[in-house]
Amino acid sequence: MSDRGPLVVVGDTLLDRDVSGRVDRLSPDAPVPVVDEADVRSRPGGAGLAALLAAADGRPVTLVTALADDAPAGELRAMLAARGVELAEVPLRGATPEKVRIATAGRPLLRLDRGGDGAAVGEPSAAVRAAIGWASAVLVADYGRGVAAQPRLREALEALPPEVAVVWDPHPRGPAPTPGATLATPNLAEATALVPEPDGDALPAVAARARALAARWGAEAVSVTCGARGAVMAGAAGPPLAIPARPACGGDPCGAGDRFASRAATALADGAGIAEAVQDAVLAASRFVEAGGAGAVSWNRQAPAPPPRPAGDDAIALAEAVRAAGGTVVATGGCFDLLHPGHIRTLEAARTLGDCLVVCLNSDASVRRLKGESRPVVGQDDRAAVLGALRCVDGVLIFDEDTPVAALERLRPDVWAKGGDYAGRELPEAAVLGRWGGEAVLLPFVDGKSSTRLIEEASLRAVR
Repeated sequence: MSDRGPLVVVGDTLLDRDVSGRVDRLSPDAPVPVVDEADVRSRPGGAGLAALLAAADGRPVTLVTALADDAPAGELRAMLAARGVELAEVPLRGATPEKVRIATAGRPLLRLDRGGDGAAVGEPSAAVRAAIGWASAVLVADYGRGVAAQPRLREALEALPPEVAVVWDPHPRGPAPTPGATLATPNLAEATALVPEPDGDALPAVAARARALAARWGAEAVSVTCGARGAVMAGAAGPPLAIPARPACGGDPCGAGDRFASRAATALADGAGIAEAVQDAVLAASRFVEAGGAGAVSWNRQAPAPPPRPAGDDAIALAEAVRAAGGTVVATGGCFDLLHPGHIRTLEAARTLGDCLVVCLNSDASVRRLKGESRPVVGQDDRAAVLGALRCVDGVLIFDEDTPVAALERLRPDVWAKGGDYAGRELPEAAVLGRWGGEAVLLPFVDGKSSTRLIEEASLRAVR
């Protein structure tokens, strides 16, 4: 499994509600059935379902999506957080979309769509874009509602290094995948609408569509999902690969495309080849349908909820909330000018010491006084955004002084963690922590990792 970062799911999230009831009469004022409601089940839909399924596979997942400030969005946030899905939100101006399916005796009767009309997706923050940059793999679950078309998000996707797999599940109303995508996963109807010729849905015609779309989009491969028939995968050239589906007895195909795409993305994140990932995805989708589809997604297994995050991710308020709940607040500090693996390992180690981790970050002025006029290389807002995008960091507090003492007095952490390069020296912050019973601790030193050394080496190479 890749240790670079979480699987990042980018796309439109909806709230799906399944209403089931009994019908035994017609309405007296119109020839329509009257449904006596018996049960209502809600779940994340769209990209939210894809993220939920990927998390159920045991992988850390960050969902980049647009949510409004309304009750359906509140339900979605709670459900996703309860399953361990990290949210990186883009503002949504308009109502959070809902799909209400009404059924009786297991048969669909009506679907009612709410919200989403005229909604506009705002510009993502630097923290959201940074979250994409730390992905081990990316799944774009496009439902044609604007997230995948947001220009700054597409820029972040296009900037990913080649080794980060990008799986793109397209939508007829959405944009084309970004050039160089690892795998695009249209269903047969979508592929036929995009490439009408040759006519028919026999394997040669499906393979021709997959090849044409791979060439059009510049994708490494396109896998056309064909329902119970499985999938056909092809690149711009070469023979296609046909993967038959395991026969599913009954079941519900709702959400099968999300199961296919999410499993393909997790397999690629774990180092599988494209063909192996598609085969795994076909098998997973077949089992998903057989188990009852999206309507049978279990909500019984509770994943631990993350620490409470107050509005605005205010680090001081976060620390107060964690303390009020009986938790342990951990803090660490530094310039973090060029983030490197040594930083990541230290931050991850610090996070294990308590229930939240706040990074006290030197401001630009503070860094200049400590390291010279040529520093920092990266501004404080961008450094804070990158740190805040890490799963192990719960909050960032920027301070202007030469030492974090004043910041610590405001934050009052239970634990102050420093790198092992301070071994053998008295920690200057220890006396401050002692005022409220806190403890200053050392973490293992990661040798050979230094922002200053990275900057010096880059300067030498530039001179050469």
